This record gives sequence, structure tokens and C-alpha cells, in this order.
Amino acid sequence: MSGDLPRLWRVPLLILGMLSLFGGAAAGLLRLGWNFPLPDTASVLDHGPLMIGAFFGTVISLERAVALGARWAYGAPLFAGLGGLALLAGFSTPTGPALLCAGSLVMVAGSLQVYRRQRALHTLTLALGAASWAAGNALWLAGFVIPAVAPLWMAFLVLTIAGERLELSRFLPPSALASRIFAGIVALLLIGTVSGLSGMPATGLLFPATLLALAAWLLKQDIARRTVHQQGLTRFIAVCLLSGYVWLGIGALILLSAGGTVPNSVAYGAGLHAILLGFVFAMVFGHAPIIFPAILGVRLPYHSLFYLPLAVLHLSLALRVVGTLLGAAPMRSAGGALNAAALALFVLGLVVSMARGASDSARGPSR
Repeated sequence: MSGDLPRLWRVPLLILGMLSLFGGAAAGLLRLGWNFPLPDTASVLDHGPLMIGAFFGTVISLERAVALGARWAYGAPLFAGLGGLALLAGFSTPTGPALLCAGSLVMVAGSLQVYRRQRALHTLTLALGAASWAAGNALWLAGFVIPAVAPLWMAFLVLTIAGERLELSRFLPPSALASRIFAGIVALLLIGTVSGLSGMPATGLLFPATLLALAAWLLKQDIARRTVHQQGLTRFIAVCLLSGYVWLGIGALILLSAGGTVPNSVAYGAGLHAILLGFVFAMVFGHAPIIFPAILGVRLPYHSLFYLPLAVLHLSLALRVVGTLLGAAPMRSAGGALNAAALALFVLGLVVSMARGASDSARGPSR
């Protein structure tokens, strides 16, 4: 079926993603020792799949479906959102992984359609990110443990962000050499996601080393280096981006110090969350004022209070990472609780801003 989905019908899909966000955050708090309510049917082990696949998978594939403008593409956020509900309801195997796998495969098809329309490095990067998510989901469904497929899931998020930033670099295009370096980084990153599966010594180092190279590339090439000197929403977005790139580099360095993607090491958790919280959620905070209006067709007026959840995110993550590396459990737990508070403030800020936008629209233009 062709034709876009009405905006009102996109709301339930977004709600599915938000339920997974809340469930994933609750599971994360339980893992840190906080007595936080979670459905009895859910497992704290599904924290990662809920956050990466069910939340980010739903939101990112929903954005991709809106860009594609085809109703069949909305199958991706639908399957991903239902996969999150299945995990929360206790259907972890095989229903939850199977639904997430189905959603990622639909997203791959949509991303390839976008690439056929516009054959460019950034659309190829976005398609490779979707393929990484699908590959990780397929391996998880086949019985691989979550730590083994985590690099593929991380590559989904990292390549999606990198591809979108490369697309926006058309206002300050990178040189031919910089573009070739970017392509090389993407290739090595993909190799790194699967090389760790071999279990050979040092193979896990390639993935964090490539993440470090990507952080350096983004800090050097992103237009945010210039827009950060502007005002209002433009400056806020730039601050989110640049701070996120710093966390990407910090996370990569921590993983390198741990010997790569070694799940049982203390530094592994610190590096993982530096990237998935500090980098990925900083990108979410920065892009939300653009993405949500495009998906829902609502205004999202900028306010200086947008900086509050961003500040709490960075300060709490620093507390959590330091606590993890020092083996200080209370510091780590406190940082995790404040991480959740930052996400709650972010969601609350979105709701308040959308309400302001709806109120302003109802009043009409001021005289």
C-alpha cells in the first residue's frame, strides 16, 4: 500500500516506543539496586533490548517511515514497538526477538528504498546502520547472548547518527579526503562489530578504536563547531552534538582500556553507558525539537530550560562512570538514578513544550 500514514495514527506507535523507554529505564534501575516497579513478567536482562531495539528502533524507524512516506514502512516501528511489549509481558523467547527482528528487516527495506532514491554516502551509512540492527537481532534470535550482539546494536545507533550528521554537512561539505576517511571508518566499524564474535585475542579492540576515530572525525567535521556560536535552538542543538561526541570518545577510550568489548570487565559497563547515554541520548535531546514536529506535526517551541535535562544527563553520567571505574557502588547507583531523572525531565519538557506549541497555534498569530 502506498501513501503516507495520517499523523494521528503515528501517535500509538510513538507511545509503544515510550513504553519501552520507561520499561527499559526501570529494568536498568533494578540492576543498579533500586527498588523500582517493573512488571513481574519482565526481566532486568531485557534492559538493553528494550532501550536499543524497542525504544530507539521504534523511534528511528518511525522517523525513517515518515521520510519515506509509504505505509508499509510503518511496519518497522509497529513490529519493534510490539516487540518491546512482548518483552515487558514476559515473552522474551522467541516472540520478543522475532518481532524486533521483523521490525528491523522492514527498516532495512525502507532504508534501501531511501538509498535507491538518493545514492549517497549518508544514505548508504543509514542503510548499513539498519542492517547492523537486523543482523544483531537475527543472531539474538538464533541464540547468541546479548553481549555478543551488543556491538551490532551499537553500530545501528552510531551509524544512524553519523549518517544523519553527514547528510546535514551539505551546508559545510567535507572534503573528498574527509569523505573517504569517513567511508573507511564505517567499513572498519562494521568489521569490528563481527570480529569480536570470533573470540580471538585483540579482535574486540577494532570496534572501540574505530568509535574513537569516528568521534574525532565528527568533532572536526560537524557544522556544530560553527553553529554553537549562534543563539537559541541552533546553539542548543550544537551543544548537544558536541558534548555527545566527547562522550563517544570517552566511551571508546574506556573500552580500549578494558581490552575491547569484554563484557565481564568493570570498564565495559562504564564505556558502554558513556556511549549509549552520553553520546546517543545527547543526540536525542538535540534532535527531538526537529524530529517530533516532523513526526507528529506539532510545534515544539524552544526554551532555555531545554538545557536542564542535558546538564543532568552529563553530570549524572560522569558520576556513574567514575563510580563504576572506582568500584564505588553508591556513586554508581546514584548516577544511574539521576540518569533516569534526566530522561524523565526530557520527556516532561517535550510534553510541556508541545502543549505550549498547541496553545500558541490555537491563539493564532499575535498582533
